[in-house]
Amino acid sequence: MRILTFCLTVLLAAGIPPVGQSAFAAPGDGLRKDVPETVVVNGTAGNSDYRLGAGDRVRVTVYGEEDLSGEFQVDSAGYIRLPLIGQVQASGHSAYQLEGNVEASLENGYLKNPRVSIEVTTYRPFYIIGQVNRPGQYAYVSNMSALDAIGLAGGFTEHAVESTVRIRHEGEGKEHAVAPDETVKVRPGDVIRVDQTLFWDVAAVLAPTTAAASMAYVLRP
Repeated sequence: MRILTFCLTVLLAAGIPPVGQSAFAAPGDGLRKDVPETVVVNGTAGNSDYRLGAGDRVRVTVYGEEDLSGEFQVDSAGYIRLPLIGQVQASGHSAYQLEGNVEASLENGYLKNPRVSIEVTTYRPFYIIGQVNRPGQYAYVSNMSALDAIGLAGGFTEHAVESTVRIRHEGEGKEHAVAPDETVKVRPGDVIRVDQTLFWDVAAVLAPTTAAASMAYVLRP
C-alpha cells in the first residue's frame, strides 16, 4: 500500500491529471464538452479524393441501360463484377476514376458513348480499440470525426487518456497522435486506439506486488 501511495504522490506531483480527465476534458461521459457536436450527414464522402477499398458498396448507373445498373460491392481483391464487362478494378480508385474505367470498358465493343455515374452507398467499417466502453468495429458514416467515433463506442473509460487518440489509416503502418475533436476526420478502414493513463499503467504493474505484500503481512506469524 505504501508503494502505491508513493507512486500516486509522484504522479500527482508531476502534473498528471486526475484519472478519467485530461487538460482538455470535462467530467461526465468522457467526451469533450468545449467543442460543438459534429452534424453527420448522409450521402457520399463529399471528397473526390476518397479511394475505394474492399468492403465498400457502390451504385453504378449506366444511363439508358437499366440491366447494366445496380449496387455492387468491392470484393476482397479490390474488384467489382459488372454485367457484360465482368471484373473492374475499384480499389485505390476514386468514384470519378472508376466511372471513366467503366465507360471505357463498355465502349470497347459494347455500347456507343456510354454515360456512367458511380456513388458510394456503404463505406467499409472503421475500428476503435483500447479505453472506450464499447470497443469494436463500426459502420462508417460520411463526414465522421474522431469525436463522433468515440461517442459511437460509448465514450472514454475512466482509465482513458482523453487528450489524445492514435489513428492508423488503412494501408499505413504508422499511427498518428491527434486530438479527439470534431476537426479530425476518420476514414473508412481506420483503426483508432485510445491509450490508458500512466497512472493506471503504473497501478497495473504494481498491483501484483502490492497484493503479494499484503498477503505476506496477513500471514506473518
